[in-house]
Amino acid sequence: MSEIRSLSALLSDLKSAFAGAETVTIGQILEGFHERGFGFFLFLFALPAALPLPAVGYGTVLALPLLFLSAQQAMGRRTIWFPDKVKAKSLKTAMLNGTIDKAMPWMKRLEILVRPRLGFMTQGAASNIIGLCGVIMALSVLLPVPLTNTVPSFGIALMAIGIIMRDGLAVLAGAVIGLLWVSALVGFTLYFGAEGLEIFKNMIKSVL
Repeated sequence: MSEIRSLSALLSDLKSAFAGAETVTIGQILEGFHERGFGFFLFLFALPAALPLPAVGYGTVLALPLLFLSAQQAMGRRTIWFPDKVKAKSLKTAMLNGTIDKAMPWMKRLEILVRPRLGFMTQGAASNIIGLCGVIMALSVLLPVPLTNTVPSFGIALMAIGIIMRDGLAVLAGAVIGLLWVSALVGFTLYFGAEGLEIFKNMIKSVL
């Protein structure tokens, strides 16, 4: 089995691949990450939502691409499908390089904790289950409840890191965190009926 490249190595390779180019397309970035593109793009969209920053409509904007990506993973796709128009969209290489440079120190710190282990939980049939968990969590991001963005999005981000690094433990931790939160939301709704979300919302506000 070939050695699994770390996220920092993938980012370095991506930066080197486009050295000298003025722009880079979404399609080229997808090719750079190959089958680990799911992890990269899920992390890209989940991270902003995982931050506890209130914003009207923020959840919907971020939940839709998370749903789009997670649904593909749940259906068994090994690489991301984007319409040709989306893949053709480009961004300046200087902006991509600047983002990579800023992210690199954090990625190297993260790699101390996240490393290849329990790799079977990140591939094959397990990947479909990860995608299904992501769909459930992304759906909860649409609900107007405090921390509904933050907790499940953090779960998706953690699973995404696990996919990239082939760390099944990180995937499992992300799934447990996100699904426990969703289960609490569902439980309150089933027990208290239509007022369940409002009760849950007020309870969260009281402890913030």
